[in-house]
Amino acid sequence: MHHSNPFDIAWLDPQLAPILLAVIVLAVIGTTILFCVGVVAYSRRRSLRYLLITIVLGLLVGRSLIGLGTVFGLLPMTFHHLVEHSVDFTIAVLILYAVYRSGPVGNTESQITSDGGRDLGNSSEGSGNSGNGPDDDWQ
Repeated sequence: MHHSNPFDIAWLDPQLAPILLAVIVLAVIGTTILFCVGVVAYSRRRSLRYLLITIVLGLLVGRSLIGLGTVFGLLPMTFHHLVEHSVDFTIAVLILYAVYRSGPVGNTESQITSDGGRDLGNSSEGSGNSGNGPDDDWQ
């Protein structure tokens, strides 16, 4: 398992290798950029929601790197599948947890009006809350 050329891998069709390689390289670049944006957003907000999203973006970077390592024959396919399916599950759990935590709980500071807008008359604007919603402060 010491390949360095994705065109010599038995499971990979040589005609599709350039396409797969391009897609994975773009995925690595794209997820890395998104992860960096997530780190900046988390450093500004310092909330659990932003931390969870940043972790998810970091897992996507790792997932893309695992795919790249597999295409170059540095990682066996079994390891690739084990890690990527575990990462998929972890991402799903983290996103569902973030959604669960950001939903309304009991009586919130601001109520949703019948037209879908926020009734800011009940919110704590001016008292330190950002006014973006009740879920900005959970940690």
